[in-house]
Amino acid sequence: MQGKFSIIFVSIILTLSAAVNFAQTGWIKNSSGTNSDLVAVYFTSENNGWIAGDNGYLASTTDGGNSWKRYPLNTSENINEIYFRNDKNGYLVAGKKMFITNDAGSTWRETVIYHPGDFKNGTPEFLSIRFADKKRGLVVGSVLGRTDEVIDSLVMRTEDGGESWRRVLVPSKTELFHLDFNGSSHGWIVGDEGVILSTIDGGSTWIAQNSKTRLALFNVDFRDDDEGYAVGEKGMILRTDNGGVTWQRVLNNNPVNFMRVDFADDKNGWIVGYGGLILRSSDKGRTWVQQDSSTVGNLYGLYITKKYGWAVGAKGTVITYR
Repeated sequence: MQGKFSIIFVSIILTLSAAVNFAQTGWIKNSSGTNSDLVAVYFTSENNGWIAGDNGYLASTTDGGNSWKRYPLNTSENINEIYFRNDKNGYLVAGKKMFITNDAGSTWRETVIYHPGDFKNGTPEFLSIRFADKKRGLVVGSVLGRTDEVIDSLVMRTEDGGESWRRVLVPSKTELFHLDFNGSSHGWIVGDEGVILSTIDGGSTWIAQNSKTRLALFNVDFRDDDEGYAVGEKGMILRTDNGGVTWQRVLNNNPVNFMRVDFADDKNGWIVGYGGLILRSSDKGRTWVQQDSSTVGNLYGLYITKKYGWAVGAKGTVITYR
């Protein structure tokens, strides 16, 4: 009898191990049709999505990534982010330019977000965009000097869906990489030198939070007004459960740059970074487990839902998780 129970026990262990291995090898490669570095990905449904990156590369899929069709955006600016506030209304931030679609991406048009006289000592560069509601949105980045050095932070706000914008002053002079909103009032921005800014009035005013680091923070994701996460240089993972009043560092053994963090629900989140690194958490970001990404190339972009996920990166890398 003892031998029989031993065999059953071993079989159970092998089955559980196989299940764990399967869960950690859920990412598979897809063909993107380009060798350009891809830095942004966004899906409005399981079948309809967009990828974008260097030199104005923009492509869409209507079959869940089985095929991609390039869109002639006619710009050489690098596309830094894709964002849709609903199925039809989307935005691209591309260096010094921004593009808008009102027909689910069938057509894109450049919108004038600033005039040359608005920035006498530099040129704006846009890196991230989010909307608090239908009308109110923000775009963040930096102001560049004559030799492309960062001379100031940049936050601009719209109250008409992106047709016109005005600058908002913030307590920072560093480059701002990414912003996120929860609802119509609460928002957060992360940037160089460990900068974290927060707002509780839809982006009209901002205050600095203490990240306890000087490392660059590239991405931020909030689940509600309290639970939030930020990632950045040299394996930096930050977590807060009080809206950023205090931030705690989550230690891990991967000292590479983390570029994106995205939670599908209150417990399950993913991080992507250099060297094809993908980490997954199932306990609200308290601990992270490395997954097999099927690539060793740098990963720059991430989009996650409860049912599927996408990541993009260097030399046209596209991988999907289902």
